Amino acid sequence: MIASSPRLDRARAVLREVFGYPDLRPGQDEIVAAVLDGADVLAVMPTGAGKSMCYQLPALVREELVVVVSPLIALMRNQVAQMRANGVAAAALNSTTDAEEWRRIMDDLAAHRLRLLYLAPERLARPETQERLARAEVAMIAVDEAHCISQWGHDFRPEYRDIGAFAEKLGNPRILALTATADAATREEIRERLFVREPVTFVHGFDRPNLFLAMRPKADPRRQLVRFLDGHRDESGVVYCSSRRQTEELAEAFRGAGHRALAYHAGMEGEARSTAQDTFLREDGVVMVATVAFGMGIDKPDVRFVAHAALPKSIEAWYQEIGRAGRDGLPADTLTLYGTDDIILRRRQIDESDAADEQKRVERQRLNALVALAETPRCRRQVLLAFFGEESEPCGNCDVCRDGVETFDGTLAAQKALSAMVRTDQRFGETHLVDILLGETTERIEKFGHAKLKTFGVGKEFTRPQWRAIFRQMLAAGLADVDMTAHGAWYVTEAGGEVLKGARPVVFRRDVVEAARAEGRRKSSKIEKKIAVSGLDEVETRLLDALKRTRADLARELNAPAYVVFADRTLIEMARARPTTRTEMAALHGVGAAKLERFADVFLRAVRDFEG
Repeated sequence: MIASSPRLDRARAVLREVFGYPDLRPGQDEIVAAVLDGADVLAVMPTGAGKSMCYQLPALVREELVVVVSPLIALMRNQVAQMRANGVAAAALNSTTDAEEWRRIMDDLAAHRLRLLYLAPERLARPETQERLARAEVAMIAVDEAHCISQWGHDFRPEYRDIGAFAEKLGNPRILALTATADAATREEIRERLFVREPVTFVHGFDRPNLFLAMRPKADPRRQLVRFLDGHRDESGVVYCSSRRQTEELAEAFRGAGHRALAYHAGMEGEARSTAQDTFLREDGVVMVATVAFGMGIDKPDVRFVAHAALPKSIEAWYQEIGRAGRDGLPADTLTLYGTDDIILRRRQIDESDAADEQKRVERQRLNALVALAETPRCRRQVLLAFFGEESEPCGNCDVCRDGVETFDGTLAAQKALSAMVRTDQRFGETHLVDILLGETTERIEKFGHAKLKTFGVGKEFTRPQWRAIFRQMLAAGLADVDMTAHGAWYVTEAGGEVLKGARPVVFRRDVVEAARAEGRRKSSKIEKKIAVSGLDEVETRLLDALKRTRADLARELNAPAYVVFADRTLIEMARARPTTRTEMAALHGVGAAKLERFADVFLRAVRDFEG
């Protein structure tokens, strides 16, 4: 914790009074202090670490106007509702702003009443917007999801390039750039394109210790995901898919299994997407089945799980997507399914993109890091944090730490597979190569005379699913690769050549290979078990359900997400403490002065009327 100062002391007092939080989170204090002192700041901090408070609090303490560039209309709308519920003067300008709301916002700007104005990126270049804001004395521009400005970032957005020119038109006010994922190259480009003055840079830890990390080879993805969701019934979560069609099919399958599931993808009508997004944000127990078109800027704190039906495009994209779970700091679950087909698809997408060669090289590195994370026999959190340049002890909160892994000497198995590639002139795909190893006489085996090869039938100690797992691990280890220009032909890499010569040993994960024998029938169902979040007893849990119903009624009246009233963490504390007075209610986490005045009596009545 940094040394105290009058402004920082005032910030902590405002935090308690307005937001009902006892103190700044680790890392927030030094960022808030720098912003309060008038510095330009670039801050990289994990999702859920409280980035928004780093501009909301200074706006109140310094009593000045902060413009927040935000990428998502729903996020703006809900953050404005959250700020207003806390008694803060906030507004948003985007494509949904009607003429009457525009006039009201302009009046508030002219009268210097606003503290926070959320602005969509496409509004930056509008002369009228620039003219009005130039007269409104903007003190700071806060750029959320700042990695979008960088071509090296995993979510580049061209409209973010207008922010620098926009700031210049406003007289270059202070800038606070915030992101959860930015490596050194991305940070450097943010500095070059966004700041006219050298910013103070904070790079805080990337760890999200409340997230359980799990990754599984795909066997029957639909069945695997349904079992996972069964452990999270009536909880909010996101399932990411690689195609629009898959979102529709999985959403239907989840509904058939008794879950409230909605599809979301860029091919849907705008109104249908907005309705689905609003339903997810405003209600409990909704599963959003989506492509990566969904999620940027989502600020729903009580997402209890994020699952991937296929491997994402990079380790940074995966980290950003799982980071949408557990933003309230309570335990949350993640599950990523992956297969050889995913790895091949992602590599092909990189190779066929229009990106420059250097950017393709970086993207391959990021994908390889994710593949290595999927197949690692080490603690997943250690491997993940090592990618971001951090060290840690085994976490105890990932599937590898919890379930353990077994390894075996896979040198001979790898040599058999690599030899099959070489003896067939590296011209054939996985299915044909496995046929050779298993000694199966197919039409293609006979056509090419491959039953005469020395490797024909030498791999009968493994089943076909097990050989697929071995091929995937060879691909992950860089011993072999796939040539998509030659119809998916497998070929031996330089590292694989060393294995063939006996100059390099190979270690495979036994648990992954053995699990493949039963085509995905798992020996443990631990992953499907619901993570205990509340820590409440049976009676307290029933009270929590009653409080959530009360919250839902209030949220409908406000036409706002449930968490705008109170976050889950507040209701859990309420169910445990059973407050009977406003003083006791005010002591709960997240109960500031405005919410106490507005909601206390309703919840005190709900606690009093509860019959356990």
